[in-house]
Amino acid sequence: MTNQVNTKELNKVVIRFAGDSGDGMLMTGDQFTMASAFMGNDVCTIPDYPSEIRAPAGTVAGVSGFQLCFGSEGIYTPGDKYDALVAMNPAAVKVSSPHLKDGGLIIVNEDSFNAKNLKKAEYADNPLTNGGLSKFRVYKIAMVKLAQEAVVGLPLTGKQVERCKNFVALGALCWLYGRSTDQTIKGIQKRFKNKPDFLKANIAALQAGWNFAEKAGVFDIKYKVKPTTGKKPGTYRYITGNVAVAMGLVAAARKSGTRLFLGSYPITPATEILQELTNHPKFVTVLQAEDEIAGIGSAIGAAFGGALAATTTSGPGVSLKSEFLGLAVMLELPLVIINVQRGGPSTGLPTKTEQSDLFQAIYGRHGECPLVVLAAATPNDCFDITVEAARLAIKYMTPVIVLTEGALGQGAEAWRVPKMHELPEMKAVFRTNPEGFFPYSRDKNTLARPWAVPGTIGLEHRIGSLEKEDITGATSHDPLNHETMTRYRADKIAGIAKEIPPTVIHGPADAKVFVLGWGGTRGVIQLAVENLQKQGVKAAWSTLRHLSPLPPDLKSVIQRYPKVLIPEYNLGQLWTLIRSEYLINCEKINKVQGRPFQAEEIETAVKKLLGA
Repeated sequence: MTNQVNTKELNKVVIRFAGDSGDGMLMTGDQFTMASAFMGNDVCTIPDYPSEIRAPAGTVAGVSGFQLCFGSEGIYTPGDKYDALVAMNPAAVKVSSPHLKDGGLIIVNEDSFNAKNLKKAEYADNPLTNGGLSKFRVYKIAMVKLAQEAVVGLPLTGKQVERCKNFVALGALCWLYGRSTDQTIKGIQKRFKNKPDFLKANIAALQAGWNFAEKAGVFDIKYKVKPTTGKKPGTYRYITGNVAVAMGLVAAARKSGTRLFLGSYPITPATEILQELTNHPKFVTVLQAEDEIAGIGSAIGAAFGGALAATTTSGPGVSLKSEFLGLAVMLELPLVIINVQRGGPSTGLPTKTEQSDLFQAIYGRHGECPLVVLAAATPNDCFDITVEAARLAIKYMTPVIVLTEGALGQGAEAWRVPKMHELPEMKAVFRTNPEGFFPYSRDKNTLARPWAVPGTIGLEHRIGSLEKEDITGATSHDPLNHETMTRYRADKIAGIAKEIPPTVIHGPADAKVFVLGWGGTRGVIQLAVENLQKQGVKAAWSTLRHLSPLPPDLKSVIQRYPKVLIPEYNLGQLWTLIRSEYLINCEKINKVQGRPFQAEEIETAVKKLLGA
């Protein structure tokens, strides 16, 4: 008999999936997100990996998670406190329940709450029976048992059957939130097409979870989340920031009429860009180099040869690439460097997000070595900012650093796939006429030197890491020439400021406080300020995508407001940059915990700043 339950409509929901690294929580969350995106909801996600590759199973240190916010309204962040927690073991409950809303749902794998796992999670007794979770609504499901019953007859070992338990949880959750399982089944069929027994088992486990939720009478309510309205018409896909970067590089190469070359070395959390681009051999040549230095060295060689060249990395890799970055600046070649920032220094927190490489990007090379620095604001914006980086690199013949973050690169959103004609115009222009050619003659508007491909008759010229002579490009040790070339390179980068659009302010002109951020703080800043505005607080906000050079109107914008607050995932790098450039004192709020701000943290800081 079907269980009769009430249905409640929600505008948005925050769910966390948590368990051991082998419990498939990232796959489960990913599949649930795709189902939600397919149903027309706005989505935003963030994965949460342990920093150790093989953290001890069942322990607090080994918990792996995936957080998702989906809704019928605009979604800017993966959410603050969770509405629901799917926990596969006691350690997942211990780590995640402090961030669950009072009255929130906990769906637990009841089979894992044995003495061994409770001890690993450092529980003195079982939280399911001792009242420790009394402020939550706890739903216990014997996920392993249900998986075993669902796959009877399939030639799988006990351990293989147990691994299907995440699909039991997914089936129950799809029922609870009104998600169709059609897309999930398609995803299972695609992922396990070469493993027919696992394919059948996972689909059976998914259906078992759905049937349990439908018929067991455990759940007293189910939820409905309507599709998001007001979206721009078009084709949408669920995409991570790292995949968006890869798509941006491919699109820019096609738009500019060049061949894309990627020279990179795998590094967390940027590796997925390298992996994604290997799927597009028609448009890109990919070299997985033996180290970071070889990666950027090969990219510089490709740029010299007429390719749109890129290299991808994280902070430690940028450290290793720094001398070659200087070479690219001196050679004045177009090169896109993607830095997916993570917690540092050194190996630091390789799976956690941070914004601590801003100083490194702007200043982290020896000598006077300016280049363009841009920052992505959202997973979707990773595409747009990468296209813009390629456009500037080609137009101005300069390296461009794009800063993304772990939370952006591995987080995901619903992305509207643009048409090629919607992308900004860019066209690689190669010098072919030898008459009057000099390798360091300059365009009077951009100060860019000509792009002369090796092998073009009459355009032979010398490259290398010694200072170039103005106009001729010959090696020069003349002190005055060195200053001339240094100033040319600096003036070229400074001149790019004229391309930066006016700073967009969101909020009233008479706001009492202005919240200014950069990069991945955008979503949480927007959410926090909108919450404050609903409470009657006169607040405005903006975030920066251009960091070197800074927007030309930024100083006048900041000076409009009595109070300015700068949130960052570092100890105040943009704050320091603003202070040094404009001699303006701003307030700051900083977080270096490897996890994003919650909106309430910024709201509290604003209220404190206003004396409320």
